[in-house]
Amino acid sequence: QVQLVESGGGLVQPGGSLSVSCAASGRFFILNAMGWYRQTPGKERELVASITRGGSTIYADSVKGRFTISRDNAKNTVYLQMNSLKPEDTAVYYCKAAVGIRSLEYWGQGTQVTVSS
Repeated sequence: QVQLVESGGGLVQPGGSLSVSCAASGRFFILNAMGWYRQTPGKERELVASITRGGSTIYADSVKGRFTISRDNAKNTVYLQMNSLKPEDTAVYYCKAAVGIRSLEYWGQGTQVTVSS
């Protein structure tokens, strides 16, 4: 079993910055792609950014140039640095990891990010 634990969410003013992290633990051999998704009430969960084990990244158009995803393979942790935050970035942010040779997907419990003055 694999556990993903997010941390670092909170309240920030528009234009501010926030960093969230997600640490994976449990019994697994390898973490493949990891990513951050977000969801607001009444809407589907959407991809924010993802990163392969080798460091290749993908970003949603809405966050390009403002958010940066990174990972530390030795710590089994993925990070999301969020700058120039906007009220529309308010959401619950979820971490996802693809684990093992079959890339089974696991989700974290989510962390709330609120951008408001």
